[in-house]
Formats: sequence, C-alpha cells, structure tokens
Amino acid sequence: MRPKVGVLLKMKREALEELKKYADVEIILYPSGEELKGVIGRFDGIIVSPTTKITREVLENAERLKVISCHSAGYDNIDLEEATKRGIYVTKVSGLLSEAVAEFTVGLIINLMRKIHYADKFIRRGEWESHAKIWTGFKRIESLYGKKVGILGMGAIGKAIARRLIPFGVKLYYWSRHRKVNVEKELKARYMDIDELLEKSDIVILALPLTRDTYHIINEERVKKLEGKYLVNIGRGALVDEKAVTEAIKQGKLKGYATDVFEKEPVREHELFKYEWETVLTPHYAGLALEAQEDVGFRAVENLLKVLRGEVPEDLVNKEVLEVRPIENVKML
Repeated sequence: MRPKVGVLLKMKREALEELKKYADVEIILYPSGEELKGVIGRFDGIIVSPTTKITREVLENAERLKVISCHSAGYDNIDLEEATKRGIYVTKVSGLLSEAVAEFTVGLIINLMRKIHYADKFIRRGEWESHAKIWTGFKRIESLYGKKVGILGMGAIGKAIARRLIPFGVKLYYWSRHRKVNVEKELKARYMDIDELLEKSDIVILALPLTRDTYHIINEERVKKLEGKYLVNIGRGALVDEKAVTEAIKQGKLKGYATDVFEKEPVREHELFKYEWETVLTPHYAGLALEAQEDVGFRAVENLLKVLRGEVPEDLVNKEVLEVRPIENVKML
C-alpha cells in the first residue's frame, strides 16, 4: 500500500511531482492547529513549514504518523519530545539555505545602517530632497565598512555571513557553543564569550537555533550592553526579549534592530512597527530565494522517503527515536 503524505505548505512543483511517484499526496496549505488535529490521523508522513505548529495536542491525533519532514533548517515549531515519545521521526534540511540567508543578512545590515527602505518612502511621495532631511533633520547614516561585527552562532549560516562581510573590511568576532579554530584561521575571526562580544561589537548578528539554552539569549541585561549598537536577528524571534529590545529603541539606546523573525508568528501588529527609522522588519523569508527553495523541497522529500524506505537520513533530528521505534518498523516502501 502506498503511504499517504500530507504536504502542509506551498512546495515547488518539481519536488512535489517527485513525491507523487511514491506516495499519495494531499495538500493542505498552512492549516490551523484545529484543522490539523482533525486531519493528521490519516497521514503516514507530513512535510511542514516553520509556520505550522506540530504540538502535543496535534500529535495525540497522529495514530499513523511515522515521519515529520521539516521544509527548513529549524524545527522549533515541533514538540520534539512528544514526537520522539510516539516514535515519530523528525528531519530537517541542513546547509541548503545558508547562502540565501547569508545574502539576506548582509542586505538587512546595509538597509538598517543606510536607511534605504526609509528613503524609498520619501521618493515615492515626490520628496527628492529627502537626503537633506535625513542627514540634517534626523540621525546619522553609517557605513558598514570598517565596523566591528560580532556573530552569535558559527554554523553554516554564521560562516556564510562572515565570508560575505570580509570584503567590507570589518573586524569579525564570534561566539559558538564550541570554539572553532579552523574558522578562526579561515575567516580571521576572534572567539569571545557572549558578553565581551556584545560590548566590543558595533553590530551583533544572531545566527543561532532556538533551544532551551538560547531562548532570550539577548535578555534585558544583555540589551543594555548594546547601547549605541545595531542588532540583527536571522535565527529565531525568541532569541531576543522583544520587549527589552523595543524599550531600548524607544529610549534611543539601541541604534537599530533588523529582524526576519518574531517571538510570535505570524505578526499582524507589533510595537516595533512604530519605529521605521530604527528598524527593518521582514516576514520570515530570508531563505525564500528560488534556487534555495527548489533544493530544500527536494531534500525534504528525500528525507521523508528515506524514513519510509527504512533508511536513517543524515538530517534526522531526534536520533533517540531509533530506540523507541526501530527504523525497520516504519518501512513502507
């Protein structure tokens, strides 16, 4: 019997056609939690985006489910402990979004410091002399060249960001859970603990996954160390205490905040919307480049099919699941 797979996002056609060769596919675009609870029981596998929450309540209804394939590198939208307890394999997509996200990050930094989005609004209103208004009537516009940049997280994305920043003549600092000597040699980046990095950097970039240890890693106390600096977040929204960041911007202590991610998504209203000069805000789409999404789609399909073939994918997140439900017991293909 062919497996039944739910695709819970809008995937690229080519990857979807590949999946249909081996499974019966039902597409349900970005279902709510209640909707998902009602349908998940009919699937052997699902492919999900980071915006779809796979909670304990959802998994309680997933009697047939064997594999959750994340169409992303992140998986904090999934109750991993509950999935493991139920013998459900969870996979992620590693490495394929690094270049796209790194490009986007540099774009956020330049936009934040040079106020490109802000000037765009002036010219659309017919105010050609906007440069005079910005330069004389508001705050300084700064160049990235020569700045001290601290990166929290030196995985694939952090390294890709660092490589792109080198031509700007920046001085690179980094913090990672493990010191990486090879990275230091290749990128001429200096390892520091978090608080020293915050104090010495002009720009701080968050390129970390969200875990119990990294939740609010930029908390109220650490926000104080960012006075007169810029903060850029392309990891996860809950890496920062948004209330503390907003208050620092309101008081003029944090020069600017650019983020592609928020503590609670989707975002319809937010206190940060008031601060157009000091912020650049985007809707969690740093990885949405055509080439990257095609690659991610094929990898997400590959990961799902590997599990259903009784193979352990390299991108398996919850390796403990192998003890709960051996891989041969989920084989369907």
